[in-house]
Amino acid sequence: MSVEAADRVAAVTSSRPGTPLQTSWFEFLLDGSLLETHLQKSNPDPTPVQLIVQFLEQASKPSLNEQNQVQPPADNRRNRTLKLLALKVAAHMKWDLDVLEKGLTIPVLNMLLNELLCVSKVPPGVKHVELDLSTLPPTTAMAVVIYNRWAIRTIVLSSFPEKQTKPGPHQMNMLSIVQQEKEMTDNILTVLKEQASDSISVLEGAVQLKKDFYIHTLRTLDLLAADAAANGETESSTAGLRISADELHCQVHYDLGGIFFQQGCTDQPAYQKARDHFRQTKELLKKLDSTVHVHLDEKRLAGYWNACKALTEDCDPSDSQTTPYDQINSLIRVQNHQAVIEAFIKDNVSRNLPIHFRRSVLREYLYKVQQGESGLDEVCHKLCVCNAVRDALEGEGLSVRFQQLLLRPSKRMVDFILEVCTLSLEKERPSETCRRNMANFMKTLCESLEELPLLFMVSSHKLFMELLKEDERKVLVEQMRKRSATINLSAKPLPSFYDIPASASVNIGQLEQQLILLLEPRRIRQILIELHGMAERPFWRVNSKWEVPSDYINVILGIKDNLTKDLVYILMAKGLHCISIKDFAHARQLFSACLELVTEFSPKLRQVMLNEMLLLEVRAHETMAAEGSKERPPSDLVSRVRGYLEMRIHDLPLRQVVGEECVAFMLNWRENDYLTLQVPPSLVMNNPYIKLGQLLASTCKELPGPKECRRTAKELWDVVVQICSVSVQHKRNNDGRVGLIKHRESSMGILYRSKFITFIKKLREPLVLTTLISLFVRLHSIVRDDIVNEVTAEHLSIWPSTLPNIQAVDVEAVAVTVKELVSYALTLNPNNQSWLITQADIYFVTNQYSAALNLYLQAGAVSSDFFTKPVAPDVYSDQVLKRMIKCCSMMNCHTQVAVLCQFLREVDYMTAFKALQEQNSHDAMDSFYDYIWDVTILEYLTHIHHKRGETEKRQIAIKAIGQAELNTSNPEEVLQLAAQKRKKRFLQAMAKLYF
Repeated sequence: MSVEAADRVAAVTSSRPGTPLQTSWFEFLLDGSLLETHLQKSNPDPTPVQLIVQFLEQASKPSLNEQNQVQPPADNRRNRTLKLLALKVAAHMKWDLDVLEKGLTIPVLNMLLNELLCVSKVPPGVKHVELDLSTLPPTTAMAVVIYNRWAIRTIVLSSFPEKQTKPGPHQMNMLSIVQQEKEMTDNILTVLKEQASDSISVLEGAVQLKKDFYIHTLRTLDLLAADAAANGETESSTAGLRISADELHCQVHYDLGGIFFQQGCTDQPAYQKARDHFRQTKELLKKLDSTVHVHLDEKRLAGYWNACKALTEDCDPSDSQTTPYDQINSLIRVQNHQAVIEAFIKDNVSRNLPIHFRRSVLREYLYKVQQGESGLDEVCHKLCVCNAVRDALEGEGLSVRFQQLLLRPSKRMVDFILEVCTLSLEKERPSETCRRNMANFMKTLCESLEELPLLFMVSSHKLFMELLKEDERKVLVEQMRKRSATINLSAKPLPSFYDIPASASVNIGQLEQQLILLLEPRRIRQILIELHGMAERPFWRVNSKWEVPSDYINVILGIKDNLTKDLVYILMAKGLHCISIKDFAHARQLFSACLELVTEFSPKLRQVMLNEMLLLEVRAHETMAAEGSKERPPSDLVSRVRGYLEMRIHDLPLRQVVGEECVAFMLNWRENDYLTLQVPPSLVMNNPYIKLGQLLASTCKELPGPKECRRTAKELWDVVVQICSVSVQHKRNNDGRVGLIKHRESSMGILYRSKFITFIKKLREPLVLTTLISLFVRLHSIVRDDIVNEVTAEHLSIWPSTLPNIQAVDVEAVAVTVKELVSYALTLNPNNQSWLITQADIYFVTNQYSAALNLYLQAGAVSSDFFTKPVAPDVYSDQVLKRMIKCCSMMNCHTQVAVLCQFLREVDYMTAFKALQEQNSHDAMDSFYDYIWDVTILEYLTHIHHKRGETEKRQIAIKAIGQAELNTSNPEEVLQLAAQKRKKRFLQAMAKLYF
């Protein structure tokens, strides 16, 4: 750039008003005095809350190691300084939670307050409820109080409804960040809610202390940074900002009142506790001369107080100090309804009560009417009128409820409306706006009334004459006369809708409503007879939710008599609905009545109903079994199921679901002999469910002998492989090459896969489910062709190890099916160790290591009575242990890896040593040393800590190795006992971590 051009740019720049540059976060790291200077500005940029976010964001950024792996934030001087700067900003804001909560998200504020606990030397690993605040240094106790105040306030704030912001097109890339923050927030809220009772106890203890408290300031935080705590200054009673006991108690009582009020919706006595805390808050506010350190919303406090008094029935209407709210609530409680109405009329003049409160009172009365309280209808009408007049005076529109009231007016009601209007304007000089609004209301009233006597009552009233001008009255009266003439000239009078006598259409509607609701067959029949006497139309269409199976629809609609047709259709539809909601008693009544009816004229429908009643009994018994009943089905039910499976009636509509559930029923109750030996061959050929049932029964019956059951297992294998196969077609592409097209859900198998899954989910017998799981695990292993990451299951040896046409098998369908099958089996028995190991393997091969480790531990726990006995070697085989080791390694829990390496038949020192070399372990590290019994590993630990200069950890390792029971000179029995004891304790500790 030339000199002249540079001069021009400089001139232009100097002619513009200067905009100060925003101070960057790293400048505060470089200049220790800059923060205080920045915060003293009238409008600092960035603002204090923005600074907190920037400091903590930078301090919590993950780092990358030499292998480019993401590592947790380093605990170095830079990050410690950034956290301290964030605390200093909060100290400048005097730890005002109101401001901090508005400016910071829950995860950021959680991080800030946890850092406050850390620098305030709150004992780590100790629950706050176990701390004695009276013995802690003042700043430490105050940090605990602030954290627990924030915890309960956050629970209360999170219970308020919040409108979700919808991201615009430019925000779509932010969705993942927003989702991550939401998940973090949800996790923090879950923990806070679990610890809510502890936080409440801590704060209740705080209000018992009568001493002043002190909170960290910029100065005390600087002393901490300079390591000046050695002289005790930061822990002395004079260090920090003084908060008087009354100020703290006032704030804490307010916060406790908020959490108890929030809990009151599920725990009524909590309202009493909330009221007591709010009372003490009010008393302390009056007592305090200065409320510099008390930050509460006095309007909200007043609202809380009024609500608590109403909810705890702590109102006396004769008390001169009570508010209008209290008086209304007291009158409702003592059931002085007339006084409530009078109070509403008086409030139309004073307008002290908000309209939303008045509407809520009306809703409360309406609710009482719905609950069956008698004599309150007229009270509701009068309150509705009072609210309508109040709305009119304020120029609001009339409510729908009042307009509905005008559809059926009476002389008494119109009298009351006019009385309320008169009393509501009983001021000496009502404003012109009120007069005009009331005049409009009177006009609306006249336009809404149709009966002449009632119209003349309004038009001749004193208020009407006063409020409306003469020309307005003339126009209105003329309109009334014209409308009256129109009514008189009509050939037939048009009475009010509500005065129409119950006509045939009304009666039909009422009867149809009863028909929909009733479940008593005799009453249903009576109503249908009445309906057919009034109108001739198909009443089975009254309710669109009434459905009968498509297999039966033609037979039922073929009934010639319309009444019988309706009755059969409705009884069957209602019965099927009752079965679907497990109301088997009513279903039996409805089906029995339907069976009795159709027996008279249709053998075909009679058999249909017998089949449906069989399905009803099968489902009823299976439902009882699913709920824990061990009672075997009665022999006559088993005989009926066999009879159905063998039944052959020409031209009889059969629902496939009946046969499906009958086969599942036989498998669930181990009727294997019948399915394998007694089912006619023709049934096996024609019914896919019977064929499946026979193959499953044969395979299960011959287990566990692999040689004997290989033939039937091969047949079952072939059938399932066909179900999971896809049809393959050849198609010539545009370039002339031949390609393959796969069609999912092909008809190559005896069943579609979706129907096969539905059938499987009707099975409960463990051996049948284990057999199917075993089959699908083998099939899954073959199609995945991954020897290293195979899923394990029982009885794998009975299945073929290869597939002749592997390309035809739908790999995705097999993967989905095996997951669904194992998940379903575990819903039936969550303690089946074989299924747990299989599910764990599925998670392992799909890289879900935390879930896999959880299930491996569950399998060990259920097989050893929660690790009080040794875990059997067939449960924790070397393969399972190696997978557990890999899970821990992938989650960076390297000390757990080292401990688990001892569990192998041959201790894997190479893996253990490599794990212990890792410095960034995400587990408790040295707290696991007590679980190591292998002296070689302990010696290596001692060496590596000595090499790193980690004296404390080295001492822990030396202490562990020095235990007498680990002396290698001990007898083998002593060493084995020491190992078993440590195994048990380690596995129990792992279970607590991952369960």
